[in-house]
Amino acid sequence: MRPGFAVALLLGLLSALAITGAANGVGANGTQQANEQQEYLLLATKRTSSAQEEMMEAADQGYRFANVMGGDTAWGGSEVVVVMSRTPETAEPGRFEYRLLATSRTSTMQRELQEASDAGFSYVGQTVFSSTFGGSEVVVILERDSSVDPPRYEYKLLATSQTGTMQEELREAGDAGYRLIGMTVAETAFGGSELVCIMRRGRIE
Repeated sequence: MRPGFAVALLLGLLSALAITGAANGVGANGTQQANEQQEYLLLATKRTSSAQEEMMEAADQGYRFANVMGGDTAWGGSEVVVVMSRTPETAEPGRFEYRLLATSRTSTMQRELQEASDAGFSYVGQTVFSSTFGGSEVVVILERDSSVDPPRYEYKLLATSQTGTMQEELREAGDAGYRLIGMTVAETAFGGSELVCIMRRGRIE
């Protein structure tokens, strides 16, 4: 993990945000807190497998996923950058578990999303980055909360290089009860530059 200047700058901004959040009583997700101090942890890695491992280590210390972005840092090259946060007074070590999915094949992603959902994980974020071995990957982060019964979802992934086609697919999915939860644009392995939308609905038994 070699965060460059851009990551260092982001870390500084996060520190300022933590101070401001504590002063104003605003939590990591913009909700009002009782003047609780927010602590932030920034993880940057070239490999999604390493990111998942580091997120799990952070979760064991009471941190929870806050945001993710993929891109080029000044010295680290193409990296997945994850920000996690915790409130020291209310942190629950080990409460959250994370799974990262990364693929350049959108058909594979839908299957893996559904398998993770069936295991109790829920979507919390997505991004795109250039993988170590070439090509761009869509990266999806899922979270499982051990303190509650996991919600059961059905996922649908839409991917197309034509916005007109996406409009129609979104309409059809919406009519079927799916809601849009994330969107990225990426150079996928077989589709070229694709708009990728992830949707979900409550499981229909």
